[in-house]
Amino acid sequence: MQSEKPIKPLINRDSETLIANCRQALYRGEPWFLALLDTVAKWNVPYEVVDEREYRYLVGGEAFDWLLLAERICNALEKDDLLPIPEVDALLLDERMPMHFTEEEFKNALGPAKYRAHLNFTYGVLVEEALQLAMEQRSQKERGTLMMAHDVRIEGDVYRRIYGNDKQDLLREFRTAQNKPMINRLSLTEHKEFTYWLFKRRVAQQEPARVASDTRQGMLMLHRLREIKNRRNGRLDIAQEPNSSETENLEQFITTTKITPH
Repeated sequence: MQSEKPIKPLINRDSETLIANCRQALYRGEPWFLALLDTVAKWNVPYEVVDEREYRYLVGGEAFDWLLLAERICNALEKDDLLPIPEVDALLLDERMPMHFTEEEFKNALGPAKYRAHLNFTYGVLVEEALQLAMEQRSQKERGTLMMAHDVRIEGDVYRRIYGNDKQDLLREFRTAQNKPMINRLSLTEHKEFTYWLFKRRVAQQEPARVASDTRQGMLMLHRLREIKNRRNGRLDIAQEPNSSETENLEQFITTTKITPH
């Protein structure tokens, strides 16, 4: 049996230049978060391997994980002692920006294309994962069980309710679509790819009203999870329900999203 080869670094020169420019902006005294957002907006590298770690910023070729990119940039700048670590941790761990941005301001900061890709990631990965958790809790309640360990029956309920098929069949369909061999284990990067593929499949195959209803369930669950996190951190200023801006984003997103699984 051959040992696994070490992952080769795939650090793009463009990314190193952008990080260097960000570093110079910090030395000039620019606010770190604005310098970070400017670097994110200019970033054009979808995938890297840095210190044997995969960074896939564009899931499925169209869903932008901007916080993963922010983590990559902050990691590169950490040794320069230019970043306020508590604020960086709050951003990367709790999704708390160090300054207030409206959705429109955030859209302008990222640029229209990246903002749209950010929405793809929000609804296609984060909300989709939250929808799965919401269905898991519903299945537990109906079965009258409290799941203390992995239960394939609950998992089967979740995938059949949302996607109309068992997880293994869906995974096989996903692997076939990606032209990859069938293996049961998913890396974190592959899990995001699979989740986004499931979202696209759901949007393509289900009625818009059902898509909107399920997505709202996922949004509600995501807000509940964030509320729990913020309560643990002593922050009570985050609304549990989606606000009007998020609701409008959802309506527009579903209306304009016409995608089919790869």
